[in-house]
Amino acid sequence: MPSSSVHSDSSICDLAIIGGGIVGLATAYQWTERFPDRPPTILEKEDLLAAHQTGHNSGVLHSGIYYKPGSLKANNCREGKQAMQTFCEQNGIDFEICGKVIVALDDSELPTLERIYDRGQANGVRCEVIDQQQLAELEPHAAGIRAIHVPEAGIVNFRQVCERLAEIIRQRGGQIIMGAQVHELNKQSDQVNIRYGSDHLMAKTVVNCAGLHSDRVTKLSGMTPQARIIPFRGEYYDLVPEAHHLCRNLIYPVPDPSFPFLGVHFTRTIEGGVECGPNAVLALAREGYRKRDVHAYLPRISSLGRKILADRSRRGLAFTQQGRICSGTATTRARNSCRTLTPCTCRRPSTGRVTGWQNG
Repeated sequence: MPSSSVHSDSSICDLAIIGGGIVGLATAYQWTERFPDRPPTILEKEDLLAAHQTGHNSGVLHSGIYYKPGSLKANNCREGKQAMQTFCEQNGIDFEICGKVIVALDDSELPTLERIYDRGQANGVRCEVIDQQQLAELEPHAAGIRAIHVPEAGIVNFRQVCERLAEIIRQRGGQIIMGAQVHELNKQSDQVNIRYGSDHLMAKTVVNCAGLHSDRVTKLSGMTPQARIIPFRGEYYDLVPEAHHLCRNLIYPVPDPSFPFLGVHFTRTIEGGVECGPNAVLALAREGYRKRDVHAYLPRISSLGRKILADRSRRGLAFTQQGRICSGTATTRARNSCRTLTPCTCRRPSTGRVTGWQNG
């Protein structure tokens, strides 16, 4: 969805946002809500919106049950989820509050399950601890001795959300410039000269919403990033249509507290499919959705990424590397959660999803 360019010699915008994912679009949307007479400009390096992290996720509306009570993460998740639901309702966007279960496989996982439940209660999440029989009523094919049922978790189409955000921003006078990869930022008095491609734009305020490239954009401004982003790829399987009945809604394991990952889980998507995953593989490119995607700058980053994982847990490092090539570890963990899952019920998509580890 191309847009005409804005030239610095003829226009100065109040707000320029670098990045056309859901964070950049939501930032522009909120700006138009507060300052309707000062339309923003979004600069997106790709030819379509939501091309990366926004368009490469499982579309879950998380409840905030995992986060430390009172933390910014917890508050942001709780308020953001409600704001997202309201936006979807008002704009006819597909979403469903389907619920999820967090399943303990054995006695060793019960203390962590209890801590998650306590956090949920403290964060105001509607949830309850259920026994094996109640779990079987919700998810007949899930294996476990106890679980937390979170009825307010849901699923949504985030690409559709972004499309509607973009429509509203344009209707309110905002501009979205596609194919505009920023390569230079220069502060000039009380303005910033943003150079992208062969063009440039003057802005009074610049907001960095560049996702996995946000540390690079920070460097362009002359600032030193507080964190360096290390890319990891999450690889998922799709359940074949004949196996969709194995997962009614969302089935999550008790997460390993040593890692910032939620573990191998089953997710029903708003489009009607069922996904199983992810593992966590050190990616060789920030947009490395396929194994063959390699960036030349990454040997140093990859070494650092492996060190981060190894320092946290040898077992986790083994999981991320073993799950990279074959079904091995990832499907074994999935089968622990779903009794009737077999290798022939899963198929690997052509691409994965990339997220970032912030190494401060």
